[in-house]
Amino acid sequence: MPQLTVLIDGTAVPQALGGVGRYVEGIAGHLGASGLDVHLVVRPVHAAHFRALATGVTVHTAPAWTDSVPLRLLWEQTGLPLLGRRIGATVLHSPHYTFPFAWRRGSVVTLHDATFFSDPQWHSRLKRTFFTWWSRRSLRTRPVVIVPSAATATEAARVVRGISADVRVAPLGVDRTRFHEPTTAEVEDARVAAGLPDDAAWIAFLGTIEPRKNVPALLDAYAAVRAARAATGTPTPWLVLSGARGWDDAAIARLDALQDADHVVEAGYLPLEDLAGFLGGAAFVVYPSLGEGFGLPVVEAMATGACVLTTRRLSLPEVGGDAAVYSEPDAAALTTAITDLLDDPARVASHRAAALRRAEDFTWDATAAVHVSAYETVAGGRR
Repeated sequence: MPQLTVLIDGTAVPQALGGVGRYVEGIAGHLGASGLDVHLVVRPVHAAHFRALATGVTVHTAPAWTDSVPLRLLWEQTGLPLLGRRIGATVLHSPHYTFPFAWRRGSVVTLHDATFFSDPQWHSRLKRTFFTWWSRRSLRTRPVVIVPSAATATEAARVVRGISADVRVAPLGVDRTRFHEPTTAEVEDARVAAGLPDDAAWIAFLGTIEPRKNVPALLDAYAAVRAARAATGTPTPWLVLSGARGWDDAAIARLDALQDADHVVEAGYLPLEDLAGFLGGAAFVVYPSLGEGFGLPVVEAMATGACVLTTRRLSLPEVGGDAAVYSEPDAAALTTAITDLLDDPARVASHRAAALRRAEDFTWDATAAVHVSAYETVAGGRR
């Protein structure tokens, strides 16, 4: 049997990588030993990174002008099929919703989230219009669609009519070279990177400041916890938020109004090398999301040995299992949950140990295996 050639389109990966970048890193970095002839095309800004990371994968560079989103989409419809035919690709994997209509060989598309349909208020109008349109086209015209969780598959089936795709669940993995139990030095480096005072304890949040991350409720809960503990003379760890500012205007207004005395630090993007210390060195991690397609920060935090407080919305229980602590997403419930963890170090320690065990279930090798099976399925379909 001739070797199967697969082309993965990584041109949609944002410059700062983010969740989509971690996904493409994970699968590309673990397909080299699959026996497939794997090719990856990326924008010039990412070429050196992926060549160093994805050994065994041939990395191609798209034109520099694909840094423009509209031009990237144009190249996807024109230049990408040409590249696929030139290298003899049997399968094209589109890992971020969109795909070239002109491609007539095997096709796999990844959809990361169905909340554009179920909870459009969490997204900007442009994003929800764009991604719902492409999600429908993928589910109705592609032979195999990959999603990161059973919850996303269930939501897609509920909100999209006429699905013909074989929808397969491939939970994401975690990079153990980046996310591991931190050393004392790594914790101290993270403290410095976050701008915290010496010896300050902290509660960590990791994620973009967008509506579904529920940051206003977290800020309300944290303020209530601090006020109650201050009344008894009990100190409270600082709250540190790491991630980019998105489109949650209410949360951003609240953050802009904070004073130093509020003990809330907006750290922005922390370097990847500091995330193990930031998450694993925290008193615990709070991820009060209203719903996720997967919830990669939860897995990454668990891999560092962090106790994670999250919600039972959509995919998050699939990820956290019995290792996470759960709360309703409103401020009152979060206040109670945060207080309970601060008052019960033994419970936090128990969940730290459980988190490490749980994180072992999420590997990029397992994720890649689902993709290999999908590629092999569509190779003969040419659809």
